[in-house]
Amino acid sequence: MRNVSPVVQRELGAYFYSPVAYAVLTIFLVISGIFFLILTFSPGAESSLRDFVDVLPVILLVFLPTLTMRLLSEEFRSGTIETLMTAPLGETEVILGKFLGALIFYFVMLGSTLLYAVLLGIFGQVDVGLLLSTYLGLILLGALYIAVGVFFSACTKNQIIAAIFSVIVLLVFTYLANYLAGKATGLLGLCLHHLSIREHYQDFTRGLVDSNHLIFFVTTTCLFLFLAVKVLESRRWR
Repeated sequence: MRNVSPVVQRELGAYFYSPVAYAVLTIFLVISGIFFLILTFSPGAESSLRDFVDVLPVILLVFLPTLTMRLLSEEFRSGTIETLMTAPLGETEVILGKFLGALIFYFVMLGSTLLYAVLLGIFGQVDVGLLLSTYLGLILLGALYIAVGVFFSACTKNQIIAAIFSVIVLLVFTYLANYLAGKATGLLGLCLHHLSIREHYQDFTRGLVDSNHLIFFVTTTCLFLFLAVKVLESRRWR
């Protein structure tokens, strides 16, 4: 696993030396700032980040697939995947390196939103425990979204297709499953509740850190990374 570090550094270099990454970060800050001003930092609004963090999954659902779509698709399109795979790297190390590179860049995006908590603390009062549980939920949510993006990027050399499928799957399991869970009853309702990403995320925004939610995010993230490894392994035999 010591070979993961060079892949992480390579991906971070690709992000931070690319104007596209800075454009994505800037647009993310502008859009999240607008929602913060409308939902929280406006006259009569509740002195809480609750409404803002409720809408963040929608923003991340669009931005994170944009960040991950090139991770492997670009390697396949340009043919550099062959060079990468001839290095002393296994498929697992390649996938983990790309995942961690994207995750660190996501931490930078997420860290920029702490400015809103600081502003709220200046003009109101911030519940530190609630803030920590909320950002833990956002970290887990982002990790899962990135893992889904890595998987679909491993499935095709077309970046747009990778992004579109990532967004569709995340929409289904974040919002459609949550909506259908409210309509269904019995075993089906329980299954949909368990599959709903939003259902697991919302408790973190309420200050509830439940081991069931932690297990869901960790296992689902690992599942999509495992599937990405298997897709990359299958390309050796094509």
